[in-house]
Amino acid sequence: MATSASSKLSKAVKQQYMDLPQGDNVQAMYIWIDGTGEGLRCKTRTLDSEPKTIEELPEWNFDGSSTYQSEGSNSDMYLMPQAMFRDPFRKDPNKLVLCEVLKYNRKPAETNLRQMCKKIMDMVQNQHPWFGMEQEYTILGTDGHPFGWPSNGFPGPQGPYYCGVGADKAYGRDVVEAHYRACLYAGVKICGTNAEVMPAQWEFQVGPCEGIEMGDHLWIARFLLHRVCEDFGVVASFDPKPIPGNWNGAGCHTNFSTKEMREEGGLKHIEEAIERLAKRHQHHIRAYDPKGGLDNARRLTGHHETSNINEFSAGVANRGASIRIPRSVGQEMKGYFEDRRPSANCDPYAVTEALIRTCLLSEEGEEPMTYK
Repeated sequence: MATSASSKLSKAVKQQYMDLPQGDNVQAMYIWIDGTGEGLRCKTRTLDSEPKTIEELPEWNFDGSSTYQSEGSNSDMYLMPQAMFRDPFRKDPNKLVLCEVLKYNRKPAETNLRQMCKKIMDMVQNQHPWFGMEQEYTILGTDGHPFGWPSNGFPGPQGPYYCGVGADKAYGRDVVEAHYRACLYAGVKICGTNAEVMPAQWEFQVGPCEGIEMGDHLWIARFLLHRVCEDFGVVASFDPKPIPGNWNGAGCHTNFSTKEMREEGGLKHIEEAIERLAKRHQHHIRAYDPKGGLDNARRLTGHHETSNINEFSAGVANRGASIRIPRSVGQEMKGYFEDRRPSANCDPYAVTEALIRTCLLSEEGEEPMTYK
C-alpha cells in the first residue's frame, strides 16, 4: 500500500512544537478553489487577535499563475473572506477561512461560482431553501490504487461492504472517524457518515443547510477530508467513476426543500418542482460536474443505482431515477426530494444554484437567465 513520505514523519516530534504557546497571535488559514474548479489551495497568515466576525478578516492575494487562474504577466488574484470555521488541526483560537477569488479587475474568477450562487440565493431567501448533500469519495493510496485492495487484483464483489463492519469489509475507517470529528470541531454541519457499496468508498452527509451555507460547508468538509488524508498518507478521490467495470461510482446526491414543501400539502410543490426539472434535464447535467457532464457520463449509465444520463426520470423510493421522492415523503405528503444526478466532484454552488433557478425562479431553456 503506497502511502506518502510526509505521513512517515514523526507526529510526536511535531506535537512538541504544536504545544508551544502562541501568545495573542492567531493563525488564519485562507482556503480557496483553484482554476480546475475541483482542487483546493490554502495558505496561512498571522493575525494580531482572534477574529470574531468575517468583517475583521483582511482580504489577501496570491499568485494565480501557479493555480491555473491567471497568466504570469498579470498574476495577482484577490482572496475575499466569506466564511470562518474553527481550525481542528491547530485548534482554538486559530481559524479556517473560506475565500472567494477575484481577478485583477475585481471580477470573480472563472471558477468562483459562489458570487452568482449567493445572488440567486438572496432572491429566494423568503422561501427558506434547505439543502443536504451526500458526498461520496474513495480512499486511494498515493499510487492511485484503492486503499486496501489487493495489489494485483480485486476484492470480492460488491455486497458486504455497504455500511459494513469488520476488517474484511470496512477499508480505512480511521480516516472517516478523524474527518467526522474534525468537521464537528470546525463547526461544519456534518450530519452522518457510512461505508459505501464499493470497498474503500465512503460517504458523509452535510446539512440541512440554508442557501449559500450549503456550498460553504461542503467545500470546507472536503478541505478537512483532504487534510486528514494527508496526515494518514492517503488520498481522497472525488472521481465519479474511479474504477471502471462492475463497481459503483461516486455521486453527491442533493436533497432539497422549501418552506412550502415542508409544510402540509407540500407534496404538490415537490411535484411542481420535479415537472420543471424534467423540462431542463440537459441544463442540470451540464451544471452537475466540472466538465459539463463528461465526468458524469462515466457514472450515469442506468446501472449501479444510477439513472441514464440522457433520460429524466422520477419515482418514489427509486434509486435508479434522476429524482427520488423518499417513501416517507410520499406517505406524509410533505418534505423534500433527492436529486441523484450530481457527481462526487460537482461544485455545490453550481448544483444548488441550478436547483433554485429551475424550481423556484421557474427558468426554462438551456441557458441561465441574467438578473439585475
